[in-house]
Amino acid sequence: MLENNQHIKLENSLKIISLVPSQTELLYYLGLEEEVVGITKFCVHPNHWFKSKTRVGGTKNIDFNKIKLLQPDLIIANKEENVKEQIEELQQYFNVIVTDVNNVEESYEMISTIGELTNTATKATQLIQQIKECFSQLKLAYKNTVRPSVCYLIWKEPYMTIGGDTFINDILNWAGFKNVFEQKNRYPQISLEELEKLQPDYIFLSSEPYPFKEQHKQELLKNHPTIQSKIILVDGEMFSWYGSRLLQSSNYLKKLILELP
Repeated sequence: MLENNQHIKLENSLKIISLVPSQTELLYYLGLEEEVVGITKFCVHPNHWFKSKTRVGGTKNIDFNKIKLLQPDLIIANKEENVKEQIEELQQYFNVIVTDVNNVEESYEMISTIGELTNTATKATQLIQQIKECFSQLKLAYKNTVRPSVCYLIWKEPYMTIGGDTFINDILNWAGFKNVFEQKNRYPQISLEELEKLQPDYIFLSSEPYPFKEQHKQELLKNHPTIQSKIILVDGEMFSWYGSRLLQSSNYLKKLILELP
């Protein structure tokens, strides 16, 4: 779960920078209001942190000067969301942990590690147990032996989906769906011709990273009538955020399952 990290020993007093939106939200859940001094411009939750905390650039274009001025004791990054070369440069000056979360089980490891590093281990352990209970209930929300097939779109022009080695794919599995592109890796480009051939039961249009909206759904329905899949707008944070957001994800997914046409 942690990628190329040296052993990090921290004191009780911390200054933390988070370069990962979902892990920023986790730090808030763990009660680290004073300790977190810097976040990215994409760390929109909680809203009052987005408005008040120093923003140190984006997830892929870090402002090194702002980080150096803050002099953090710990920087929290992620293998997928941040740029390897930028993180390696930060590691020359600061304690940096790089998480690598590809499924729900690895999210538990990440939460536990961050809890230990930030002196919030008890609350982190409680959070993990709560998430486990929620996801065990999620399994009961679908009872059909035949799993609905789905294509989960994350981008437009070109259209991009998710492969079988992603966190989103694991969430789809937990919710009882079968990803029609699970044989592919990471985030492949696909064509609408492939969708016409596969005809999944559902096409999920995610709200992030591309902000799919009703107009995009209507475009697909109008311009590609040979695609018979039911097209559903979904909340991308509920499928891809792997910190404390998982407490909300399970209820969101249960509701989605019950309301699908």
